[in-house]
Amino acid sequence: MAGKNLGKQYTIMEMPWTWFAVVAVVVILSGFITYGKDNALTVLPQNMVGAFAFMAVTGAILNEIGNRTPIVNKYLGGGPIVIIFGMAALNHFKILPAPTVKTVGNFTANFGFLDWYIAALITGSILGMNRKLLIQASLRYIPTLLAGVVAALGLAGIAGAVMGFGWKEAILYVATPIMGGGMGAGAVPLSKIYAASTGGDPGKMLSMMIPAVALGNAMAIIFAGLLNEVGKRWPRTTGNGQMLRTSDNSILSEEKRKPTDLMMMGIGLLLAGTFFVVGQFISLLIPGIHTFAWMILVVAVFKAAKVLPDKLEESAYQWFQFVVKNLTSVLLVGIGIRYTDLGDIIAAFSPTYLFLVFVTVIGAVLGTWFVGRPLGFFQVEASITAGLCMANMGGTGDVATLGAAHRMELMPFAQISSRIGGAIMLFLGGILISVLL
Repeated sequence: MAGKNLGKQYTIMEMPWTWFAVVAVVVILSGFITYGKDNALTVLPQNMVGAFAFMAVTGAILNEIGNRTPIVNKYLGGGPIVIIFGMAALNHFKILPAPTVKTVGNFTANFGFLDWYIAALITGSILGMNRKLLIQASLRYIPTLLAGVVAALGLAGIAGAVMGFGWKEAILYVATPIMGGGMGAGAVPLSKIYAASTGGDPGKMLSMMIPAVALGNAMAIIFAGLLNEVGKRWPRTTGNGQMLRTSDNSILSEEKRKPTDLMMMGIGLLLAGTFFVVGQFISLLIPGIHTFAWMILVVAVFKAAKVLPDKLEESAYQWFQFVVKNLTSVLLVGIGIRYTDLGDIIAAFSPTYLFLVFVTVIGAVLGTWFVGRPLGFFQVEASITAGLCMANMGGTGDVATLGAAHRMELMPFAQISSRIGGAIMLFLGGILISVLL
């Protein structure tokens, strides 16, 4: 939903900027004009309609700022980070009226918008993958990816114990969210999984994770550029964009996509809800592991076993694409207001915390480097995709990481890390929080 130039007309959310400005003024002012006893009401409707309008407008504005701010747009995640921290700051410094904060918070958490978004993401991203790629990845790529995860969590745990941070805390609140699927598909559902297991506040847990995710993304991009230089100095370690030590790259073929169909998106919406219900049902039968973790496992099995017709898989993918394209910045506004406590984040930030992030990313590189080679991968490419694309912030992080490494052709493998790897981390996180705490 970023702005762009179409000829001479600048647009935001695909709207001419003049019309967007009119919409923004109306919506934002309605969220700031309060009335009634103790100013408990706003002109903005205190329901999902008002919440969505306010979140869409403010998310689009902050997304535009983040994507156009130097350094932030290249190394710190761009729009998503600015949305989260921008809204958190507006809330922390009491700039937003309390009724508007309540409206947005209720819509995000209590009305289930967050769960609704995550369900669409999990179902569509997995069912939309190339089935052959998914199966092949499980045979070679997933073990490489897991080696990076083990090394990252292991080094973070050791560093956390040595530096007095706590080895359990370092693994759960620093390393695991870094190696997850970014913010919306990683840290946010992970905080809910932790909260469900411990009875704690997901907001406070998320506030501990967000700095790690942002810093991990920045370091992943920097290390990608360094690995590109390593490949130039030691040519035997790189395929110069070719992942496998083979000439057969047929597993990278793309799925054939059908034209966007409104009815199919409706089917995708229903499928996402159905898989969420299945995941919740299993979590009730087998407590201790979160609904999302079971949901991920069930969807992956359905995809690998080719249970669903192609039309249904494509429907889930189209709905996922619609949600990600149009509603990500909306969700991030809610995350910034409802789940991000700026005071907790400031308190968590320290040299020790920064070092833990650093060793986590180093672990991701080293684990994939040494395991990738015997499994048939070039070391540089394995470390970039199975390592750094696990440590970055999902889709936008993949683009930035591969761009820094000058290996955009590796995007299919990067997407496995972001989609399947992120899903694995949610599942693993549910197990770790149950075992360690």
